[in-house]
Amino acid sequence: MNPMYDFSGQVALVTGASSGMGLATARAFARSGTTVALIDVNETTLDTAARQLSDEGHQVLALTCDVTDEDQVAGAVDRTVDTFGRLDMAYNNAGIQIPPADAADEPADQFDRVHAVNLRGIWASMKHELRHMRTQNSGAIVNCSSLGGLVGIPGRASYHASKHGVIGLTGSAALEYAPRGIRINAICPGTIDTPMVNDMIAKGELGRAEAEAGQPLHRLGTAEEIAQAVLWLCSPGAGFVIGVALPVDGGYVAQ
Repeated sequence: MNPMYDFSGQVALVTGASSGMGLATARAFARSGTTVALIDVNETTLDTAARQLSDEGHQVLALTCDVTDEDQVAGAVDRTVDTFGRLDMAYNNAGIQIPPADAADEPADQFDRVHAVNLRGIWASMKHELRHMRTQNSGAIVNCSSLGGLVGIPGRASYHASKHGVIGLTGSAALEYAPRGIRINAICPGTIDTPMVNDMIAKGELGRAEAEAGQPLHRLGTAEEIAQAVLWLCSPGAGFVIGVALPVDGGYVAQ
């Protein structure tokens, strides 16, 4: 049974919200009474996600945005606040995976692309969320890192570097903004059953059996399990939690 939260009257923003962990978190926020801004680069899947939540009776705003473009990010955050009057919570989830590569052979454009989305995108999102939250002296932000932000895996150097960067970004900003009433934390999902992971499996970049065996629970995580961790970090129950990188990985990094 998942815990129930009451976020009535509050506004949340979720990036990468049209599928996987982002959509599950947006839905969990909405079902907890939150008004939710859904941010995603894929207009088609974004519209579908927004329609699903709207049909369930939730108040949502769908905004197409490429998080690698700071002006688009600023516009999406501003539009959210202009529409709903405030911003209380944010889950900066937008991210990509890249094919594995030998560290000596990986092209620079692949390194630049994964950092543009996974690190710069979170930097830009958090930056503009904080500009509004600091006027309220309140708010909670969760940035999506990865178990790849906590460990290294051969062939994944660039991706893991981007996710390690998220943790450093989160910790420093958390210390800066805690005195202003804003809590910032990171979540570090393990291998989660999402469209991105299923695409990796289909391409032969990841073996499902191997991935399941590598986690002490011997299964993949679910997007809903990540959503529940995000909601807890945003809730008063985590009111004394600042600057953590929380593994939600079935015990992978504890091995």
